[in-house]
Amino acid sequence: MDKKNDKAPLYDALLDYKNHRYKSFHVPGHKNGQVYINAGRPNKFSEVMEIDLTEIIGTDDLHHPEGVIREAQELAARCFGAEQTFFLVGGSTVGNLALILSVCTEPGDILLVQRNVHKSVLNGLMLAGANAVFLAPQVDVETGLATTPSVDTVNRALERYPHAKGLLVTSPNYYGMGTDLTSLAEACHSYGIPLLVDEAHGAHYGQHPALPRNALASGADGVVQSTHKMLAAMTMGAMLHIQGKLLNRELIRQRLAIVQSSSPSYPIMASLDLSRHLLDVEGDNLFHSGLAVVEAFKNGLNKIPHIGLLQPSTWANDAYITQDPFKVVLYDKNGKLSGYDLQRELERYGCIPEMSDERYVVLVFSIGSTTEDAKYLLEALQHIYEEAHQSIPFNDKEQIDFVEFSTWNNTADISEPVPFRLSPVSQDRIDKVTVQESAGRTAAEMIIPYPPGIPIVYPGELITDELASKLIKLSDQHVKCQGTADPTLKTIRVYIIDESRKTDE
Repeated sequence: MDKKNDKAPLYDALLDYKNHRYKSFHVPGHKNGQVYINAGRPNKFSEVMEIDLTEIIGTDDLHHPEGVIREAQELAARCFGAEQTFFLVGGSTVGNLALILSVCTEPGDILLVQRNVHKSVLNGLMLAGANAVFLAPQVDVETGLATTPSVDTVNRALERYPHAKGLLVTSPNYYGMGTDLTSLAEACHSYGIPLLVDEAHGAHYGQHPALPRNALASGADGVVQSTHKMLAAMTMGAMLHIQGKLLNRELIRQRLAIVQSSSPSYPIMASLDLSRHLLDVEGDNLFHSGLAVVEAFKNGLNKIPHIGLLQPSTWANDAYITQDPFKVVLYDKNGKLSGYDLQRELERYGCIPEMSDERYVVLVFSIGSTTEDAKYLLEALQHIYEEAHQSIPFNDKEQIDFVEFSTWNNTADISEPVPFRLSPVSQDRIDKVTVQESAGRTAAEMIIPYPPGIPIVYPGELITDELASKLIKLSDQHVKCQGTADPTLKTIRVYIIDESRKTDE
């Protein structure tokens, strides 16, 4: 290994400050955690607070890095295969915002957008005053789950909107499912526009032969990764990776200075540095233990006959080519327990899943997973399924008809340009109706099941009969939603019908 890579420059600088026991006459006000000691209330968090610093001599400045932060970012770029890397202290959200604001620079600019994107993408469109052309994602026939748009859809969108500023997709999805992004990158580059990828759940991709290739290796120009999700950084720690000449890097830096705090968290940045350092030092070995835990768990599932495991089918399927081995997605093959039911049962046994929908439960393993935890999970599943199938007669036929809420609402492969603006809507233009009455009305709020944080309705979108039916099921299942005025989702805000604009039949 290059000895230069065997460093964590930012983390080391913070430790140096801590070890020197400098006297603080600067913010933050907790004074290296001393305030709690003075009050006779020392706590376990005080050790972290000792490196919770600000922009002082030796700690550099995230918004104008010249020292240890710059070195840490350069080491991260080398590790992840980028030409330039920016540390993010606001999660992948701020990376998505900065990318959109750097390519959509004029109101009305068009961005091609995969419809089932994270809410931060729609927020970025609003901030930019951009117009989104939504592209239908491919849907895996066997699972009903959506991935990225097909290259055919992208090519037709580019023909129709050749002056689009870029294409933004999400890969992998929340379930760890992925496709080949190479053809999408080639399509974008043929029109001279960048491929932007929200790879929040794929920060570990490309770091081990058992893991899928990452978006940068597939030709993407701008890639956002949540280092905290699947690697070892603290929550909110993420990175934005750039390569090629299609993105204005100085403008990205300026946009990041707008959307990120002027007082960024040094512990979060240090954790990004440490996470990269761990990768550089351990290499493939970092993943061996976690992958072995996952494999042992999957083998144990064979002893539980009624449980299914999400994985790519053996037949050709462009919608679903790769699966993150650390994302273990389970379902009841007999259809007796919904994903929500299974999550509740697992939580009763002290096993906390990442998320669930009407059919699936998503379990996240990682480089930190242990054999003991996997064994406990298998025992819990065995008990759950014994209880469930004793109380409900067994049906040999697998039930696969379900409603999946992380996909999207549009029916067209390629939408007309949809304007996103920040201008508030006057309350006298908004009505509140029951979910049952919402079909045919135009939504005046976002409805975002969380997780995964993918809006299934955005303001200005028509609520179809099919979507209204899905919303009713969401409400019945007590699914947590963001963006709605009514957290129970019994009612929805819609635009008032303008009677004066109706035409006589």
